[in-house]
Amino acid sequence: MNVNLLRGALASALSATLAAAALSPAAAAEFPSRAVSIVVPFSAGGPTDKVVRDLAVSMSKSLGQTVVVENVTGAGGTIGTRKVAMAPPDGYMVLVHTMGMSTAPSLYKNLGFDVLKDFDYIGQVVDVPMVILGSKGLKEKNFSEMLDTIRKHPGKVSIGHAGPGSAAHLCTLLFENQVKSKMVSVPYKGSAPALSDLIGGQIDLVCDQTTSTAGQMQGGMVKPFAITTIQRATPFPDLMTADEQGLKGFDMRTWHGMYAPKGLPPQVKEKLVKGLQDALADPSFKQKMTDLGAQVVAQADATPESLQKKLGEETARWAEVISASGIKPN
Repeated sequence: MNVNLLRGALASALSATLAAAALSPAAAAEFPSRAVSIVVPFSAGGPTDKVVRDLAVSMSKSLGQTVVVENVTGAGGTIGTRKVAMAPPDGYMVLVHTMGMSTAPSLYKNLGFDVLKDFDYIGQVVDVPMVILGSKGLKEKNFSEMLDTIRKHPGKVSIGHAGPGSAAHLCTLLFENQVKSKMVSVPYKGSAPALSDLIGGQIDLVCDQTTSTAGQMQGGMVKPFAITTIQRATPFPDLMTADEQGLKGFDMRTWHGMYAPKGLPPQVKEKLVKGLQDALADPSFKQKMTDLGAQVVAQADATPESLQKKLGEETARWAEVISASGIKPN
């Protein structure tokens, strides 16, 4: 037998064995009997990591077990996502991913998983507004002036982001698509170095989540131009939206969902859904998210059905945006 075929057969057999064990009624009834791991497919200290670490604390109260956060980074979040897709469907490893889950099929050729078929859905978690920030040294005083510069000088304004497939990268694509003018896209390995270069004046703009930019904004280290949602963000009531300042209909927020490997026993799935919903209702978690500018989803959206619908719609939406940008899967 071909070596690769043999390896594939062994991997399939192992997966089947693990799945069978995970599906045993006794194991499902006892869940959780040990710590549950939430995989974050991005770096520690980043915007998604901040949300999930607070979520883990509140979720552990409901589940009665420690919930740990595991950062598995690389390839725009696809390495961590693949790890969860291949894990035993026993509930002890779940994934919290951003809207990057919906863009992966359009950005990568060989994912090793199908975002719509290889996961069980637990529910939506939080929506995080994004903010368009400028370097303090820019001459433009407001967003309208910045738009004018971008449109009059295609390819001159630089905008940094946290790497291909990141929420900041997707905001950049949508921004360019709606402004109908090109900027110089500068990828970084995470939000922190991009923001550092923005503060230092090496790049002109960044569009990133309020969960990673609030400190820089409040400290006066950057020039806040616009919130990317239709409604203003509660922690920044005086910061006008992009829509208010001439970019009509611009609405960009980072949504988060919780997923598990396909094939969870019903009892385990129910406990994870309840654990998520209890965590989202925890006043402590809600306050922490409010402080970061994030919005906890309604209980009706913290369900498998709502997340499945959201992912399907967003996958189709971003396929159009990415295709229009001229980006080819790699």
